[in-house]
Amino acid sequence: MKVKVFDESHEKDLERAINAFLSATNSDIMDIKYNVAIAVCGEEQIYCFSALVLYSSKE
Repeated sequence: MKVKVFDESHEKDLERAINAFLSATNSDIMDIKYNVAIAVCGEEQIYCFSALVLYSSKE
């Protein structure tokens, strides 16, 4: 089993990164864990969209 971690500040960027990985890999995807974290710094909100992909390499 292998893992790949993705971390982006916008959900569409996370979606593109995961889709690119899934298109480029020749692996069996076992699970995807998704998480959103929000922090406030002054008046600014900072978002962190992340995912952990668990996969098994066919190679």
